[in-house]
Amino acid sequence: MSTAITFSEYGAPEVLRLSEVTPPQPGPGQVRIRVRAASVNPLDMKIRSGLMAAVAPAAFPVVPGLDAAGVVDAVGEGAGAAVGDEVLGSTVGGSYAEYALLERPVARPEALSWETAASLVTVGRTAHRVLEELGVQPGQTLLVHGAAGSVGFLAVQLAVASGVTVVGTVAARDIERVTALGAAAVRYGDGWVERVRAAAPGGVERVFDASGAGLLADSVALTGDPGKVVTIADMSAQQHSVRFSAGTTEQGADVLPELVRLAADGRLTVPIWRTYPLAEAARAHADLEAHRNHGKAVLLP
Repeated sequence: MSTAITFSEYGAPEVLRLSEVTPPQPGPGQVRIRVRAASVNPLDMKIRSGLMAAVAPAAFPVVPGLDAAGVVDAVGEGAGAAVGDEVLGSTVGGSYAEYALLERPVARPEALSWETAASLVTVGRTAHRVLEELGVQPGQTLLVHGAAGSVGFLAVQLAVASGVTVVGTVAARDIERVTALGAAAVRYGDGWVERVRAAAPGGVERVFDASGAGLLADSVALTGDPGKVVTIADMSAQQHSVRFSAGTTEQGADVLPELVRLAADGRLTVPIWRTYPLAEAARAHADLEAHRNHGKAVLLP
């Protein structure tokens, strides 16, 4: 037996329990890892609370978690890694556990910490996917709402590196941190539209909303076209004719090795806020839901 975080009903963070479970067995193309780090993502909390029940009802008990990094200890037929390899990727069946399954493991470079390796997967793929969906081109101006958050922070870096002019809305405390990435950072809140216009006098061609803070109507007005705005966090997207980007693991699978290389080379930074023992997953969820975090939360089994 091994340990994992599970929940058997929807609810507040307190429904998360440290449980004894049977370690999963890898199927064809899969590897099992001894988890060294598991990333906490906003989707984990939406699933736990029941917000996703209408589109993806849970089969209880659930082991939450999307991403993990660890050491391969068992392999299925045709697996893409060998026992002893250090890898990262999206998990099958949850990552808040001592053992987890990966279908498309990517090698972890020595320069990448376990925490960063686990944290890069979903946020990196999401940032890259939305930039592709927006079709933003070098020389254009991109507005990123929530530029200091985990996804927004990576989107800013990827866009700047590709020659895009970036304006990011952030809290006052994050202005210096986002400006250091090569973006023009402006404070969100009342008057943000005027501040963006001052920072981008030539106009804004695309908007990436990673905040979900009710900014879509003004964002559409800035671009003049709802087709030039994409959100990953605002559930009112349809009301504004804006695309809500959810994506799938398969959509972002091929880009992960490149994101790993960029991070290992120091050209892509993932903000890690703090780590928690696996048993404190409920506290991690509570902290993120209270917006106490300034970067990724990571569980360490």
